[in-house]
Order: sequence, then C-alpha cells, then structure tokens
Amino acid sequence: MSLGLFDISIIALYFAVIFVISFYVQRGQKEAQDYFLAGRNLTWFAAGASIFASNIGSEHLIGLAGSGASSGVPVAQFEIIAGFALILLGWLFAPFYLKTAVVTMPEFLEKRYSKQARNYLTFISVIAYVLTKISVTIYAGAVVFETIGVPFWIGAFIVVVATGIYTMFGGLKAVVYTDLIQMFVMIAGAIFITYFGLDRIGGWSEVKANIPVDYLSLWRGIDHAEFPWTGVLFGAPILGIWYWCTDQFVVQRVLAAKNLSQARKATLFAGYLKMLPLFIFVIPGIIAFALSQAGLLDLAKADQALPILASAVLPAGAKGLFVAGLLAALMSSLSSVFNSCSTLITYEYFKPRNPEANEKKLINFGRISTGVLVVLGLAWIPLMKLISAQLFTYIQSVQAYIAPPIAAIFLMGVTWKKINAKGAVAALYAGFVLGIGRLTL
Repeated sequence: MSLGLFDISIIALYFAVIFVISFYVQRGQKEAQDYFLAGRNLTWFAAGASIFASNIGSEHLIGLAGSGASSGVPVAQFEIIAGFALILLGWLFAPFYLKTAVVTMPEFLEKRYSKQARNYLTFISVIAYVLTKISVTIYAGAVVFETIGVPFWIGAFIVVVATGIYTMFGGLKAVVYTDLIQMFVMIAGAIFITYFGLDRIGGWSEVKANIPVDYLSLWRGIDHAEFPWTGVLFGAPILGIWYWCTDQFVVQRVLAAKNLSQARKATLFAGYLKMLPLFIFVIPGIIAFALSQAGLLDLAKADQALPILASAVLPAGAKGLFVAGLLAALMSSLSSVFNSCSTLITYEYFKPRNPEANEKKLINFGRISTGVLVVLGLAWIPLMKLISAQLFTYIQSVQAYIAPPIAAIFLMGVTWKKINAKGAVAALYAGFVLGIGRLTL
C-alpha cells in the first residue's frame, strides 16, 4: 500500500496524540490501585470503550473481513454472543467481583474456592497471554507495517516499544484513555473503507448481485465446516463466558469502575459496540469479495480482503486513517495484555512473596514485569516465523480447549453455593486433561 505525505502525517499525528494522552494521565500515580486499577474511578464510557478496543486487534479486523469474504456474515454470531456475555458480566458476575474488592481473577477463585484453584488460573492465564495474545498481536502489527513498506522487524520493534513505553509508565489509566481514542480511530477507519467500497461497486444492490445468496444468512446447517448452528449455539457461549466474564484481560476494566452502576453501564456500552463489527468489519470483506466477483478487484486470499480493499478504494488521507485504525487495534490489544499480565504477575507472584512491599515497590515491579513482557514478545517473534501455520493454529486453539472448565467453575461458583473447592479443582484438572487430549488427537 503506497502512502502519501498526508497519510504519513495522519499516522504520525495518531502516535503523537497517544503519547501525549498517556503522559498526561500517568502523573500523580502514588498507589498501586492507581497504576493497576486506574484508582477504581473509571466511568462507564471510558471502561466500555476500553473493553471494546482491547478486544479488537489487528488480527481480529483481518480475520473478520477474511471470513466475510470467504463465508459471509456467520462469523458475526460470535460478536452478537459477546453482547449477551457482557450483560452476564455486568449483572451476574460484576456484583461478586466488586463486593469482594479483588484485583485479579485468580484472587477471586481463592476467595470462592482455594489457593490451588488460584494458582491454576494464574499459571494458565500468564502462559496463554505470552504464547498467544502477545505474540499474535506483535506479529500482526509487524505485518501491518510490512504492507506500507516498513521491514517486518522494524515494524515489530516499533509496535512493541511504543506500546510498551506508555503501558509501562501509565498503567491501566493510560491504557484505558488511549483505548478511548483508539476506539474512535478504529471505527472511523472502518466506516471510511465501507463507504468507499460501496461507492466503488455501485451500492448495496450491486454487492448482493455479486455474492451467493447464503452470504447474508447468519445461520448455517449442522454439517457446515466452519459455522454449524450447533457449535454456535452450544459451543460459542462457553467461550464467551470464559473470555468476557472471567478473563483478566477484559474484567480488569469492570474491577476499575467507580461503582457497580458504572460497571454495568460499561458492559452495556461495550455490548452495543460489539454489534458494530458485523457492519464495519465483516461487510467490507463481503464488499471485497463482491468486487472480485465483478472483476474490479484481484483477491487471491480471503484474509487479504481488508488491506487489498483499502489499497484499491481509499483516497489519499483515508489510507492513513485506515492504517492508523489497524495500528490502534493492535496497540490497544497489546497494551491491555501487557497491563493485565503485569497485574497478574505482581499480585499473584510478587506480593504474596513480599507482603510488606509498599505501594511504590508494587508499581515499580509492575513496570519491570511489563518491560520483561516486551522483551519476551520480541524474542518470540523469530520462533513464530519458524513455526508452521498449522502448529500456530493449534497454539491458538489451546484457549478454546482450556476455556470450558474455567467458565464452569466461575459460572457455577456464583450461582450455586454447594460447589466446593475439591469439586472446582477436580473440574479444572479434568477439563485440562480432556481439552489437551482432544487438541492432541
């Protein structure tokens, strides 16, 4: 994708705004709660926007558009289910989380069950963050830079260092308020590409004329390879409860809310925002496919739908906004992972071993652990280049196979008093063995 001076200026302005905001909000952080939980003072708008922006990564944008190009709208069912899961987070789980005043999800498991359950979730979460979320986001960011002519390694370095700096010094508050800006950038970029894509093909009627009829049907048959209705109806909600209701990556924003009312409003706002991807991420993929069918676009691979569409239809300036939107997506996800993972390491590893540590020591350790995560992320990239695409898919699938027992013990734990620690631990380990066994087979 060739960028003009105006495009580059927009990208530079995006970076400048992000660093100015993160510098401004990090001042005066004297307590650990200020750094890790934004002083437990977030309003619904900031917390909800951050939940949405953290979830939408560059690979998310590319993947949704790619699925739209190859299969149509069924992939949007995961976004719709996310809205229902966020309502569960606000009305079922949040009251327990805020009443117990926990900082991490493993801490909640200890209060509800036992230390063993807490240790299990800590280990699983940190490993999953490093091997999946951090590495994938860095890799996707490097690929984004490659599309605009910046070498892969330089792109990866820019993404990790830039995101690591403002996360390391600003903590959750910097992450949340930069997420707020990044949400607007992402949505604006997606709306631009949708508008210009429709303009290029001649309107929605032309899109419908150049795609299969079932592309606009959410539900597919039980024998569909990717989106059988049974898997969507019975499988996706399990993943949804695990990710949206129990993952530190998401729940930390709810823990940082000013009160339960603000937390619930935040989950509702994030739920509304999760309805947007169908229209601003999946539909552009369908438009790209329609353009290729009409002979107006050369689309070799479905996952190339979004960048090829952007390169073909966006005018000067809009391309810069689109690239800034991709960077906003990956940086918001990466900063959230850095912050959530450093929170887990600090409160689950450092504080129990150093109970006398003061607020300053906790903050400094959180910053150091973020720096270590940055280094680990960079070190993981060459290994990713060596790993086969199939094995990489398996690594990503680990999350799906470890999710059911975690979702079960949280859901049962807040709805049934008789569930005890022995049952919870047995479920965790039995679920892990079954999941990894299924993955291996």
